[in-house]
Amino acid sequence: MNKYFFKDILERIISFEEFIARRWAANAHWRLMMVQWGLPPKPQHTDHHIDLFYKWMKTRDAMWLQRGVFSSIILSGGKVLELSCGDGFNSRNFYSLRASSIVACDSDEKAIANARLKNSAPNISYEIANITNSMPEGQFDNVIWDFGFPLLEYFTQIEVTNIFKNIKSRISEKKRIFSGYTIAQKKSENLAIPELTFSNAQELHGFLSNFFSKVFVFETHSPDRLNLYFWASDNPLPFADINIDANNLTLFKQLEGQ
Repeated sequence: MNKYFFKDILERIISFEEFIARRWAANAHWRLMMVQWGLPPKPQHTDHHIDLFYKWMKTRDAMWLQRGVFSSIILSGGKVLELSCGDGFNSRNFYSLRASSIVACDSDEKAIANARLKNSAPNISYEIANITNSMPEGQFDNVIWDFGFPLLEYFTQIEVTNIFKNIKSRISEKKRIFSGYTIAQKKSENLAIPELTFSNAQELHGFLSNFFSKVFVFETHSPDRLNLYFWASDNPLPFADINIDANNLTLFKQLEGQ
């Protein structure tokens, strides 16, 4: 008899159990997605456990993880403020072990309730806050804002200016960074404020340069959109000498001010 016979049998039993659990979890999250997005009203935030347990395995597209990855690699172990945190998935699973504390806020009460239920951690405080008039106070080592939406759809030009000024005032002075994400949008002749629509990395870089002296913007391509990621600071940026053009990842670097 194989001396590992009992281990082999046990492993097969548990592997079958694991297979059933994965299928059950995927189906449950598919049904949750159908309810959340198929019945009115549609939610104002995404439950990223649906991505984790269903959509990722279904589509093999890991783009939804990029936001957490690109902002987490520049964290330095200090205090973090995350704006428009949604369900808190990134705060817990990307930032919480690389930060001493996190204040994560969103104006959607359901998003914050979901974050507290599914993505809590001892060093995360979830707050309901409208970033136009009640952005959390304090000084932070990193501020993260993934405004995947076009700014014009949600804010006026004055509100956008005030938001970015308030973000900068909350970033501590020593080697700290503002980071985040948005989606590139095609410009239209009907836009009243075209400078708040960014069709490529260069345009987003130009906008952020109004507030920060050092800006690094890079692009990734998805089947249905162009993603823009940024790091901005008045201090030297990490990886400032990177300039890569490979596969579907393009890094754009503006040399002025470096």
